[in-house]
Order: sequence, then structure tokens, then C-alpha cells
Amino acid sequence: MEGSNREVEGFILEQEPLTRRTLLGLHQLLISYPGITAKIAYRIPFYYRKSWICYLNPLKGGGVELAFTRGNELMDESGMLESQGRAQVSGIRYNSPADIDPDGLNPLLQQAILLDEAVPYESKRKNSGI
Repeated sequence: MEGSNREVEGFILEQEPLTRRTLLGLHQLLISYPGITAKIAYRIPFYYRKSWICYLNPLKGGGVELAFTRGNELMDESGMLESQGRAQVSGIRYNSPADIDPDGLNPLLQQAILLDEAVPYESKRKNSGI
């Protein structure tokens, strides 16, 4: 997976400075979890163990969304997740690295990992891109 990680880091380094720092902070946090690997799919970084857990989406106009592919299945007691009208995906928008709260994000990431362990995601698409 080293090649995939280099590919993701290359993607991050190509971004505007503030977006790059925000992506890098989130990337480092995500890959710090045991067994999580990163890979570019659909031209953005996806993070997975058995299946997709989340992805990082640089937003037009600035900011980065950390989107959980199964956000609708997560218990969001903190109210951090926004579905933005999406049925399945929910995410959190970060405008700068200072917005990243690892302690607040940890419960959501742990839930997403446990959900992936218990019931791996199966894409409804014929070609999932990974």
C-alpha cells in the first residue's frame, strides 16, 4: 500500500496551501488508525479497511469535507455530520487545520471502523472504482 499512500500524498501536495494543510492534517489522523489505508478513487483520497470508510473532498471555494460513506448508519451524538440532502453519505466541513478536533472526531471514526468490521460496505454501483 506504500504506492497508494504516496499517490494520496502527491494529490495533497498539489492543492492550494490552506487546503493542503487541512488535507494533510486529516490524512495523518486517518492513517494513524490501525489497518486504515488510503487510495485515490474518483480523483480524491478514499480511506478503507475491509471496504470504504470515508473520503476527503477538497471543496470549490475552499475547505475540505471529510465524508463518511455510511454516514447515515452512524450515531452522531455530537451533531457534527451533515448529509446535505444525501441519503447515505454524511460529512464534516473543515475550513482550516485548526478546525480539526481529533477528540470530537474519534467516536465517529471508531464507529465507522466497527461498522466496516461488522458489515463491510458493498457498493451498489457495478464499477466501484476501487
